[in-house]
Amino acid sequence: MRLFLISGLSGSGKSVALKMLEDSDYYCVDNLPVALLPALITNLQQAGMTRCAVSIDARSGGSMRELPLHIEQLKQQGVEVHLLYLDAQTDTLVKRFSETRRRHPLSNEQRTLPECVQLERELLAEIGGIGHHIDTSDIGANTLRQWIKDFIQIDRSRLTLLFQSFGFKYGVPLDSDLVFDVRCLPNPHYSERLRPLTGRDEPVIYFLDNTPSAQKMYEDIRTFVAEWLPSFIADNRNYLTVAIGCTGGQHRSVYLVEKLARHFKDEQQVIVRHRELKPLA
Repeated sequence: MRLFLISGLSGSGKSVALKMLEDSDYYCVDNLPVALLPALITNLQQAGMTRCAVSIDARSGGSMRELPLHIEQLKQQGVEVHLLYLDAQTDTLVKRFSETRRRHPLSNEQRTLPECVQLERELLAEIGGIGHHIDTSDIGANTLRQWIKDFIQIDRSRLTLLFQSFGFKYGVPLDSDLVFDVRCLPNPHYSERLRPLTGRDEPVIYFLDNTPSAQKMYEDIRTFVAEWLPSFIADNRNYLTVAIGCTGGQHRSVYLVEKLARHFKDEQQVIVRHRELKPLA
């Protein structure tokens, strides 16, 4: 059986993720108490089901601490288990709850909304680092669906090297393992001809290909990742997210992510994300 566990903060997009998996022919269960997970999987296996997605969140309370143990036990039983953890900046979550007028699951008369978010982070702290982390602060539902689609299609028996571009003006992604700041490079934004383009367009690529500092930055990042990647693999990491940021996330970071992905894709399993760009049609 292939099992996807979806967890993370309330308001971060777990419902979108679960619906995406349901549309991909997974049997889905929302808000399952942690203690019931082993029995559910046993019953589904007996019924002949092979694809299941389960949403588990902080409403399980202190029993969330038992989830890593359940995951290991299921893996020992031959279940292919993968955890998708969705996160977002606190101010983003507060805004989402305010706009939808929804009640936070942990709210009561004593806690403010930001305090509820902080409590939820604490309850989920132990599982936040054991799955594939996605920061949904600055992405829409359609982008999240595409990212999840990419996630469920990869070979999870190998490490996945994920290169992500972003703009520092919009904040550093919460799901970053390594962050490189390339704002020191010449900025195509100051060229009227290049400003409306992105780092995927040939004129911008030509400009940066012929910028010595951009090439030096590329070589330094490529060398660093190549040198330390074996250590991450030896540490039994399933995912390594390399985030590269420029000011707006349109030109320099996009260019470098695309170039690094092309280099590593022949050796590693690579996913590319551009947080500030609209998805390609």
